[in-house]
Amino acid sequence: MSSSSASSVSSALAPYGWDDAWADEFAPYDTEGLLPGRVIRVDRGQCDVVTVDGVLRADTAFVTPHDPMRVVCTGDWVAVEPGGNPRYVRAYLPRRTAFVRSTSSERSEGQILAANVDHAVVAVPLSVELDLGRIERFLALAWQSGAQPVVVLTKADLVPDAVTVAHLVQDVETSAPGVPVVPVSSVDGAGLDVVAAIVGGGTSVLLGQSGAGKSTLANALLGEDVMTVQATRDVDGKGRHTTTTRNLLALPGGGVLIDTPGLRGVGLWDAESGVGQVFSEIEELAERCRFHDCAHEAEPGCAVLAAVEDGDLPERRLHSYRKLLRENQRIVAKTDARLRAEIRKDWKRKGAIGKAAMEAKRGAHWRS
Repeated sequence: MSSSSASSVSSALAPYGWDDAWADEFAPYDTEGLLPGRVIRVDRGQCDVVTVDGVLRADTAFVTPHDPMRVVCTGDWVAVEPGGNPRYVRAYLPRRTAFVRSTSSERSEGQILAANVDHAVVAVPLSVELDLGRIERFLALAWQSGAQPVVVLTKADLVPDAVTVAHLVQDVETSAPGVPVVPVSSVDGAGLDVVAAIVGGGTSVLLGQSGAGKSTLANALLGEDVMTVQATRDVDGKGRHTTTTRNLLALPGGGVLIDTPGLRGVGLWDAESGVGQVFSEIEELAERCRFHDCAHEAEPGCAVLAAVEDGDLPERRLHSYRKLLRENQRIVAKTDARLRAEIRKDWKRKGAIGKAAMEAKRGAHWRS
C-alpha cells in the first residue's frame, strides 16, 4: 500500500478503530489488492463493511459459513474484494477480543455476538426489581471476552430519590467487583457524561435484555435518534426487540458503539475465568480453604462457608457462583469426554463427603 493510500485508509477508518497494528495485520491482503474494512452490520449471510470507498455490501459465504464461532460478525476487521457481483469478504483479521455466548440448541454451540470490543456495557433498567444473578451472568461473559465490563443502571429518573439510587448502586457494586456502576437517565441526562467518557475510547458493545433502555441510551450517546425506541410493559419492564441486528456506529465524541438486540438467553460458553473474575472475593477466600480442591459444600476447614456463616459473604453470592460454575462445566463437558469423566468422579467424591458429614451430624445428635 502506497503512503498516500495508507493515509487515505487511515483517515477513513480511524473513526472506526483502525490503527497501525491493524494495518500490519492487513499487510498480506493488501498485496492481493483487497480492501480493509470494518463490519458494521451482518444479516442473512451478507454484511455492510465500512471502507475507504464508503460502505460496501458483501457476501460472507467465503469465510467458513458452517462454524458459528468463525463466521463474520459485527466488529470484525475484514479483507473485502474491491469489486465483483456479488462482492465477497475474503477473510477477517485475528480478533483481539470476542463476546461469545452459548446457543440454545441441543448441540450447545458457541455464538459470537461481537468482535474486537474494549468495553462491554451492560444496561440494567431501574424500572423493575434488580436481578443480580442476571447481572453476574452478563459480567461473566464480558470478563471472558477480554473486554472491560461496565454496568449502566438506566431509567434512574424513575427511582424516587437519590438515597434509593445510591443503595441500588451499592447492591450492584457488591455483585460486580472491579466494575464501574453508573446510574443514568436519558430523560434528564444524568450520568451520560460519565458513560460517554468511558465509551469515547475504543469499541463498546451495548448488552442487556429487551426493555433495558439500550436503544434510548445509544441515541443519547449518538446525539440523534438513530435507533428506534419502543415502549416497555409496565408490569415487568420488558419490551419487544427494538434492535434486530447488531449495528456498529461511530460516536461523535470518538469511539465506536455496537448496539445489540435484547438477549433473552445468556448462556455461558467456556467462561470459567470470567466466572472467577465476577466472584473474585470467593476465589480469594477459596485460597484459604484446608483442601485445595474444596467444593465449598460441606468440607471441614472451608474458608468460603466460614465467611457465609460469619455474614461476610452473602449466601446468594455463593449460590450464584455454584450455579454458573456448574452450568459452565456442563457446556464444556459436552465437547470434552475427559472432562465428563472427571465431573462424574467429582460428583461421587462430593456425594461421599456429604454423606460423611450427615452421618457425623447424626452421630453428634445421638451422643447429645
